Amino acid sequence: MIYVKSADEITGMRNACRIVAEVLKETGKNVQPGITTKELESIADKKIKSFGAKSAFLGYRGYPGIICTSVNEVVIHGIPSSQKLKNGDIIGLDVGVLYNGFCGDTAKTFAVGKISDSAEKLLNISELSLKKGLESCSADRRIGDIGSAIQATVEKNGFSVVRDFVGHGIGRNLHEDPQIPNYGKAGSGVRIPENCCLAIEVMINEGTWQVKILDDNWTAVTSDNKLSAHFEHTVLVKREGVEILTVC
Repeated sequence: MIYVKSADEITGMRNACRIVAEVLKETGKNVQPGITTKELESIADKKIKSFGAKSAFLGYRGYPGIICTSVNEVVIHGIPSSQKLKNGDIIGLDVGVLYNGFCGDTAKTFAVGKISDSAEKLLNISELSLKKGLESCSADRRIGDIGSAIQATVEKNGFSVVRDFVGHGIGRNLHEDPQIPNYGKAGSGVRIPENCCLAIEVMINEGTWQVKILDDNWTAVTSDNKLSAHFEHTVLVKREGVEILTVC
Protein backbone atom coordinates (compact mmCIF):
# COMPACT_ATOMS: atom_id res chain seq x y z
CA MET A 1 0.00 0.00 0.00
CA ILE A 2 1.31 3.44 -0.91
CA TYR A 3 1.38 5.59 2.21
CA VAL A 4 -0.08 9.10 1.89
CA LYS A 5 1.64 11.65 4.13
CA SER A 6 -0.12 14.06 6.47
CA ALA A 7 0.83 17.74 6.59
CA ASP A 8 3.08 17.15 9.61
CA GLU A 9 4.72 14.18 7.93
CA ILE A 10 5.38 16.22 4.80
CA THR A 11 7.13 18.81 6.97
CA GLY A 12 9.23 16.04 8.47
CA MET A 13 10.12 14.76 5.02
CA ARG A 14 11.09 18.24 3.83
CA ASN A 15 13.45 18.64 6.78
CA ALA A 16 15.12 15.25 6.33
CA CYS A 17 15.48 15.75 2.59
CA ARG A 18 16.97 19.23 2.93
CA ILE A 19 19.61 17.75 5.23
CA VAL A 20 20.45 14.86 2.91
CA ALA A 21 20.78 17.30 0.01
CA GLU A 22 23.22 19.40 2.03
CA VAL A 23 25.25 16.31 2.87
CA LEU A 24 25.46 15.22 -0.76
CA LYS A 25 26.43 18.73 -1.85
CA GLU A 26 29.20 18.99 0.75
CA THR A 27 30.56 15.52 0.04
CA GLY A 28 30.42 16.03 -3.72
CA LYS A 29 32.47 19.23 -3.45
CA ASN A 30 35.34 17.11 -2.17
CA VAL A 31 35.41 14.63 -5.06
CA GLN A 32 38.86 14.92 -6.61
CA PRO A 33 41.76 12.73 -7.71
CA GLY A 34 43.67 11.29 -4.75
CA ILE A 35 40.90 11.29 -2.16
CA THR A 36 39.74 7.93 -0.85
CA THR A 37 36.14 6.84 -0.70
CA LYS A 38 36.57 6.37 3.06
CA GLU A 39 37.60 10.02 3.36
CA LEU A 40 34.47 11.03 1.47
CA GLU A 41 32.44 8.95 3.91
CA SER A 42 34.06 10.79 6.83
CA ILE A 43 33.11 14.14 5.30
CA ALA A 44 29.52 12.96 4.92
CA ASP A 45 29.47 11.58 8.47
CA LYS A 46 30.62 14.88 9.93
CA LYS A 47 28.01 16.81 7.95
CA ILE A 48 25.21 14.40 8.91
CA LYS A 49 26.09 14.73 12.59
CA SER A 50 26.23 18.54 12.33
CA PHE A 51 22.47 18.48 11.72
CA GLY A 52 21.77 16.06 14.56
CA ALA A 53 20.81 13.42 12.00
CA LYS A 54 21.92 9.81 11.50
CA SER A 55 22.87 7.75 8.49
CA ALA A 56 19.86 5.82 7.22
CA PHE A 57 22.21 3.29 5.61
CA LEU A 58 24.59 2.26 8.40
CA GLY A 59 23.43 -1.13 9.67
CA TYR A 60 20.41 -1.20 7.35
CA ARG A 61 20.04 -4.87 6.47
CA GLY A 62 23.63 -5.17 7.63
CA TYR A 63 25.15 -2.54 5.34
CA PRO A 64 28.53 -1.51 6.84
CA GLY A 65 28.88 2.02 5.46
CA ILE A 66 27.53 5.48 6.27
CA ILE A 67 27.09 6.31 2.57
CA CYS A 68 27.53 4.37 -0.68
CA THR A 69 30.51 5.20 -2.90
CA SER A 70 30.21 3.50 -6.29
CA VAL A 71 33.19 3.96 -8.62
CA ASN A 72 33.16 3.33 -12.39
CA GLU A 73 31.62 -0.12 -13.03
CA VAL A 74 30.03 -0.22 -9.57
CA VAL A 75 26.31 0.32 -10.04
CA ILE A 76 25.24 0.84 -6.42
CA HIS A 77 26.12 -0.13 -2.84
CA GLY A 78 29.86 0.47 -3.14
CA ILE A 79 31.31 0.30 0.38
CA PRO A 80 33.68 3.14 1.37
CA SER A 81 37.29 1.95 1.59
CA SER A 82 40.91 2.95 1.09
CA GLN A 83 40.34 3.10 -2.69
CA LYS A 84 41.79 6.32 -4.10
CA LEU A 85 39.95 8.12 -6.87
CA LYS A 86 41.86 8.70 -10.09
CA ASN A 87 41.52 11.31 -12.81
CA GLY A 88 38.92 10.05 -15.29
CA ASP A 89 36.91 8.03 -12.77
CA ILE A 90 33.25 8.57 -12.06
CA ILE A 91 31.77 8.05 -8.60
CA GLY A 92 28.17 7.70 -7.53
CA LEU A 93 27.50 9.09 -4.06
CA ASP A 94 24.31 7.77 -2.47
CA VAL A 95 23.32 9.36 0.83
CA GLY A 96 20.46 8.56 3.18
CA VAL A 97 19.67 10.25 6.50
CA LEU A 98 17.24 9.72 9.33
CA TYR A 99 16.10 12.90 11.05
CA ASN A 100 13.32 13.18 13.63
CA GLY A 101 11.81 9.91 12.43
CA PHE A 102 11.89 10.62 8.69
CA CYS A 103 14.20 9.46 5.91
CA GLY A 104 15.73 11.39 3.04
CA ASP A 105 17.52 9.66 0.16
CA THR A 106 19.46 11.15 -2.75
CA ALA A 107 22.28 10.25 -5.14
CA LYS A 108 24.41 11.82 -7.82
CA THR A 109 27.30 10.61 -9.97
CA PHE A 110 30.30 12.93 -10.10
CA ALA A 111 33.20 13.25 -12.52
CA VAL A 112 36.66 12.87 -11.02
CA GLY A 113 38.87 15.39 -12.79
CA LYS A 114 38.64 15.17 -16.57
CA ILE A 115 36.49 12.29 -17.81
CA SER A 116 36.07 10.81 -21.28
CA ASP A 117 33.42 12.06 -23.69
CA SER A 118 31.62 8.72 -23.43
CA ALA A 119 31.54 8.91 -19.63
CA GLU A 120 30.28 12.48 -19.79
CA LYS A 121 27.50 11.40 -22.14
CA LEU A 122 26.51 8.62 -19.74
CA LEU A 123 26.24 11.10 -16.87
CA ASN A 124 24.29 13.63 -18.94
CA ILE A 125 21.80 11.10 -20.30
CA SER A 126 21.35 9.49 -16.89
CA GLU A 127 20.56 12.83 -15.29
CA LEU A 128 18.24 13.69 -18.19
CA SER A 129 16.41 10.38 -17.78
CA LEU A 130 15.75 11.17 -14.13
CA LYS A 131 14.37 14.56 -15.16
CA LYS A 132 12.07 12.86 -17.69
CA GLY A 133 10.94 10.38 -15.06
CA LEU A 134 10.12 13.16 -12.63
CA GLU A 135 8.19 15.02 -15.33
CA SER A 136 6.09 11.88 -15.87
CA CYS A 137 5.05 11.67 -12.22
CA SER A 138 1.96 13.32 -10.76
CA ALA A 139 -1.11 12.33 -8.78
CA ASP A 140 -3.34 9.80 -10.57
CA ARG A 141 -0.67 8.81 -13.07
CA ARG A 142 0.78 5.31 -12.90
CA ILE A 143 4.13 3.87 -11.88
CA GLY A 144 4.69 2.58 -15.41
CA ASP A 145 4.63 6.16 -16.73
CA ILE A 146 7.81 6.93 -14.79
CA GLY A 147 9.72 3.86 -15.92
CA SER A 148 8.58 4.23 -19.51
CA ALA A 149 9.89 7.80 -19.73
CA ILE A 150 13.22 6.84 -18.18
CA GLN A 151 13.68 3.78 -20.38
CA ALA A 152 12.86 5.62 -23.59
CA THR A 153 15.36 8.38 -22.84
CA VAL A 154 18.11 5.94 -21.95
CA GLU A 155 17.71 3.40 -24.72
CA LYS A 156 17.42 5.87 -27.58
CA ASN A 157 20.85 7.11 -26.53
CA GLY A 158 22.40 3.65 -26.59
CA PHE A 159 22.52 2.92 -22.87
CA SER A 160 20.61 0.42 -20.71
CA VAL A 161 18.51 0.55 -17.54
CA VAL A 162 19.28 -1.77 -14.65
CA ARG A 163 16.45 -4.21 -13.93
CA ASP A 164 17.66 -5.66 -10.65
CA PHE A 165 17.29 -2.51 -8.55
CA VAL A 166 14.46 0.02 -8.44
CA GLY A 167 13.26 3.25 -6.89
CA HIS A 168 10.87 3.12 -3.97
CA GLY A 169 8.45 4.82 -1.67
CA ILE A 170 10.01 6.52 1.36
CA GLY A 171 8.91 8.09 4.62
CA ARG A 172 9.38 6.88 8.17
CA ASN A 173 11.06 3.88 6.58
CA LEU A 174 13.85 4.04 4.01
CA HIS A 175 12.04 1.63 1.71
CA GLU A 176 8.25 1.70 1.44
CA ASP A 177 5.75 0.79 -1.26
CA PRO A 178 5.70 1.12 -4.20
CA GLN A 179 8.65 -0.22 -6.13
CA ILE A 180 9.52 2.04 -9.07
CA PRO A 181 11.34 0.27 -11.93
CA ASN A 182 13.28 2.32 -14.48
CA TYR A 183 11.53 0.50 -17.30
CA GLY A 184 7.95 -0.35 -18.15
CA LYS A 185 4.88 0.49 -20.12
CA ALA A 186 3.10 3.84 -19.90
CA GLY A 187 -0.31 3.51 -18.29
CA SER A 188 0.60 0.34 -16.39
CA GLY A 189 1.15 -0.29 -12.71
CA VAL A 190 -0.48 1.14 -9.62
CA ARG A 191 -2.00 4.60 -9.55
CA ILE A 192 0.07 7.21 -7.70
CA PRO A 193 -1.78 9.09 -4.95
CA GLU A 194 -1.32 12.74 -4.07
CA ASN A 195 0.95 13.52 -1.09
CA CYS A 196 2.97 10.34 -1.20
CA CYS A 197 6.78 10.51 -1.18
CA LEU A 198 8.87 8.61 -3.71
CA ALA A 199 12.60 8.08 -4.10
CA ILE A 200 12.98 7.96 -7.86
CA GLU A 201 16.44 6.72 -8.77
CA VAL A 202 17.95 5.83 -12.11
CA MET A 203 20.78 3.32 -12.47
CA ILE A 204 22.03 3.48 -16.04
CA ASN A 205 24.71 1.28 -17.60
CA GLU A 206 27.02 2.06 -20.48
CA GLY A 207 26.72 -1.51 -21.79
CA THR A 208 24.51 -4.40 -20.71
CA TRP A 209 21.82 -3.87 -18.08
CA GLN A 210 22.90 -7.03 -16.30
CA VAL A 211 24.73 -6.80 -12.98
CA LYS A 212 26.46 -9.11 -10.53
CA ILE A 213 27.05 -8.92 -6.79
CA LEU A 214 30.60 -9.17 -5.44
CA ASP A 215 31.67 -11.43 -2.60
CA ASP A 216 30.97 -8.75 0.03
CA ASN A 217 27.28 -9.39 -0.76
CA TRP A 218 26.68 -5.66 -1.31
CA THR A 219 28.68 -4.20 -4.18
CA ALA A 220 26.74 -4.45 -7.45
CA VAL A 221 28.83 -4.13 -10.62
CA THR A 222 28.04 -4.23 -14.32
CA SER A 223 28.42 -7.71 -15.77
CA ASP A 224 30.61 -6.39 -18.60
CA ASN A 225 32.65 -4.06 -16.36
CA LYS A 226 31.52 -0.99 -18.28
CA LEU A 227 30.56 2.23 -16.53
CA SER A 228 27.35 2.83 -14.58
CA ALA A 229 25.73 6.05 -13.32
CA HIS A 230 23.26 6.67 -10.49
CA PHE A 231 21.04 9.70 -9.85
CA GLU A 232 18.22 9.99 -7.32
CA HIS A 233 15.77 12.49 -5.86
CA THR A 234 13.14 12.13 -3.16
CA VAL A 235 9.94 13.87 -4.25
CA LEU A 236 6.49 14.75 -2.96
CA VAL A 237 3.78 13.88 -5.45
CA LYS A 238 1.28 16.65 -6.15
CA ARG A 239 -1.69 17.05 -8.45
CA GLU A 240 0.30 19.08 -10.98
CA GLY A 241 3.59 17.19 -10.74
CA VAL A 242 6.27 16.67 -8.11
CA GLU A 243 8.05 18.82 -5.57
CA ILE A 244 11.70 17.78 -5.43
CA LEU A 245 12.51 17.61 -1.72
CA THR A 246 16.21 16.78 -1.98
CA VAL A 247 17.38 20.27 -2.89
CA CYS A 248 19.20 22.89 -0.85
